[in-house]
Amino acid sequence: MTNEFAKLRQECGLSHKEAASLLGLAERTVRRYDEGETEPKKAVLIILEQYAASRRPDRVEPAFKFIDLFAGIGGLRIGFEAIGGKCVFTSEWDKYARETYVRNFPEDEDHLFAGDIREFTKDDTALDRIPEHDVLLAGFPCQPFSIAGVSKKNALGRQHGFLDETQGTLFFDVAQIIKRHRPKAFLLENVKNLERHDKGRTFATIMKVLREELGYHVTTRVISSEPWVPQKRERIFIVGFRQEADFSFDDLRVPEKPWPTLGSILMPEEQVSEKYTLTPKLWQYLQDYKAKHNAKGNGFGYGLFGPDDVTRTLSARYYKDGSEILVDRGKGRRPRRLTPTECARLMGFERGNRIWSTTVSDTQAYKQCGNAVVVPVVEAIAEVMEPHIRAAVAKDLSGKEKRQRDLYRGRRMAVNG
Repeated sequence: MTNEFAKLRQECGLSHKEAASLLGLAERTVRRYDEGETEPKKAVLIILEQYAASRRPDRVEPAFKFIDLFAGIGGLRIGFEAIGGKCVFTSEWDKYARETYVRNFPEDEDHLFAGDIREFTKDDTALDRIPEHDVLLAGFPCQPFSIAGVSKKNALGRQHGFLDETQGTLFFDVAQIIKRHRPKAFLLENVKNLERHDKGRTFATIMKVLREELGYHVTTRVISSEPWVPQKRERIFIVGFRQEADFSFDDLRVPEKPWPTLGSILMPEEQVSEKYTLTPKLWQYLQDYKAKHNAKGNGFGYGLFGPDDVTRTLSARYYKDGSEILVDRGKGRRPRRLTPTECARLMGFERGNRIWSTTVSDTQAYKQCGNAVVVPVVEAIAEVMEPHIRAAVAKDLSGKEKRQRDLYRGRRMAVNG
């Protein structure tokens, strides 16, 4: 049976003599490895693996590699694949979101799909299971921070600093990964209210971690999706670079007016199933509920939108009654909910020539869209980040040029040492 060394040597197209020359070994040693008489050092196999990879004619190196955390259905991934990135790791715990994600992104043997990210942040060994990457993407959930006293943490033998202040939140896991892998850049996304949560203390702690503890150059901006899709959805985006970069949200290319309206994403009425039309009972309930709160001076109630309008923010609760965004079907006709396809369009997943596919229930599809990012907003941010990411990658490669010139010499010394 051919062993691993022999397989790699053959894949490299090397004779015993050529392999010996490449590795700085005696030819008889190579033959013993080939026959399985002697076990080669790991460094030997690594050299052959990399040499084999460099010879594959169909190998196309990506501009950069990125990981997709709290990925949902992949809205962040779309934007960064569009600028030449390759996703090497995804984490998403919800099985239905995973189903939609896998359906829309082709399987790749170099890509690792994980569930709960906390399984990869338990310790350094777990963190090292995450592939090396240039860019980290994360639409992390924001849970309330629980900050305990440093003295109490010390008494319990626990770490403090940012490891104390963010422990118990999922931002802690993002910080752990950044600390361990030191990506060249990151993009984090969250709700607009993150800035005001806990009277601003939550956001201040996050900024302290990213800037002071981790040492990144960080820029933030709240961006509304209205110029790209017919939805008023404001989210905060946090961009960080390990080395100082001339990145600015001011360079964001915002579409010129007129901006899109609801009619641009609606399906023809004859193609919409009657099941999306509100029942008489539900429609009456929503009208009564709104009237009751209007009488009290409150603004609670359904939102009715026509083809020339821009909607409210789509939320994950849309599956319950659809009341936040109801499509006006004209006088005397009960309104309807958006279909899952229309929701995918409202979030920018289905746009232009891009078709979004899903096999999950309507309930799950509504939840997924309500929890997602607006894709064209991410695409616009990725375009601004792209030259700075590429420059950081190029700078990193340039710094390694001297070592690369001596690559095989150094490896031969390691093998023989």
